[in-house]
Amino acid sequence: MNGELLLTPAEMARADAMTIASGVSGERLMESAGYAVADVICARFSQGARATVLCGMGNNGGDGFVIARVLKQRGFIVRVALALPEGMTTRDLKGDAANAERAWRGETVAATPALFDGAMLIVDALYGAGLSRDVSGRDAELIAAVSAARAGGARVYAVDLPSGIDGRTGEVRGAAIMADETVTFFRRKPGHLLLPGRTHCGQLRLAQIGIGATVLVEIAPRAAANGPALWAEYWPHAAVDSHKYSRGATLVASGPVMSCGAARLAAEAALRAGAGIVTVATPPDAVAAVAAWRAAFVVKPAADMAALADLLAEPRLRSAVLGPGLGLGEEVWPAIRAALDGEMALVLDADAITQASRRPDEAFAAIKARKAGVVLTPHEGEFKRLFPEVGGSKLDRARAAAAQSGAVVLLKGPDTVIAHPDGRATINENGTAALATAGSGDVLAGIIGGLLAAGCPAFEAAALAAWMHGEAGRIAGPGSLADEIASALRDVLAKGCPEANVPFEDRQEDDTVVATD
Repeated sequence: MNGELLLTPAEMARADAMTIASGVSGERLMESAGYAVADVICARFSQGARATVLCGMGNNGGDGFVIARVLKQRGFIVRVALALPEGMTTRDLKGDAANAERAWRGETVAATPALFDGAMLIVDALYGAGLSRDVSGRDAELIAAVSAARAGGARVYAVDLPSGIDGRTGEVRGAAIMADETVTFFRRKPGHLLLPGRTHCGQLRLAQIGIGATVLVEIAPRAAANGPALWAEYWPHAAVDSHKYSRGATLVASGPVMSCGAARLAAEAALRAGAGIVTVATPPDAVAAVAAWRAAFVVKPAADMAALADLLAEPRLRSAVLGPGLGLGEEVWPAIRAALDGEMALVLDADAITQASRRPDEAFAAIKARKAGVVLTPHEGEFKRLFPEVGGSKLDRARAAAAQSGAVVLLKGPDTVIAHPDGRATINENGTAALATAGSGDVLAGIIGGLLAAGCPAFEAAALAAWMHGEAGRIAGPGSLADEIASALRDVLAKGCPEANVPFEDRQEDDTVVATD
């Protein structure tokens, strides 16, 4: 898989183990991680600052001891608050964490909630990204105390991932720290991008600590952050000798006049995103409303679903968008089924998803039997109707749904996940609150349809569309209507395709972290 790969905690553990097996000691990796976090802290705080480092008993706590030692060497006033399980002492620390504790030689006290009262600088090294159980009891009380201190003005730095966040799913496991900044190592984890984990990280920084990228060949991660390395080659731009049909023809199916706005938004987005010609098939009562919206639309009346099916048989069609405002009556399904039996790529959104949820076995069999790609674009409610038995994290659910249906599944939300039936998946991270408005999803469906018409494969089309949609929302800004998000696509395209293969740390101003010692 291309792009900025994401590692699950288990995959990160493999990367550590493979690096250690190659001759780089675990102690060296821990030292580099600790120095990286200390460097970030020292960029904001000066000598004499008081720091409380909350350490757990594992390697994340070992990182904390290194951070404490380095901060003390640089003139900070530091104490370590060690979260000791009942009946344990520092002698129960193991391996590299035990070595880091012995090298600390500073003040270590048993962690209690009262230690964080009035604190101004807290380092969270209680748990790392590998947490897979709910936090409870004393550790939950410590997390609550850190949160209270932050509310009182303390700045919190999390090591790897805020304690209490599941690095694989982004879920809060009982209780979780809200950090101002988080420093993670080698590669980001799904929990850094999936909600609510993303909102707990604050400013996220990535540190390279001596793990070589060659380990990724054997690990072969199947998830990536959504970015240009996945789809740059399919960025929509027309050749000088192109014409409307060489750019691709799309059909958007509309409902009656009272619900035709959804199709109008999808059709405009499809035109702006890459399709050379967009036909809107609409009931006769909506012809005037659709035609008046954009002169660029080709508007064709379809008095019933049989007429719509005939329009879908047009051989020059490369894609079709079905669902936005189409209708929930049983008479609608035959037209959708006709499209599934056709040769064009499809976007099934909104009402089409509800239609499929009434007969999933038939729908999924038809999807799997066709050659051209299908993109399903459910929000959470639609997803539950179409895939009622699929559970797990958002990433797990999207993957399972793609495998079950045979379609590329774009599971919408602030942390949209796009999954291919073969297991590839990407998490989109540029969505904004401006997209949380009626009609925004119709714009997204249209973008996908336009990209499919231009020849983009289904997975790449869905991923690129999610990114373009997010960027259009950012440009349109707060208070925007879906119409304005669609219009902002022009500015997205005018800026051109962003550079591919830019490391995460180089995409954020002042966020490059290089471990030093």
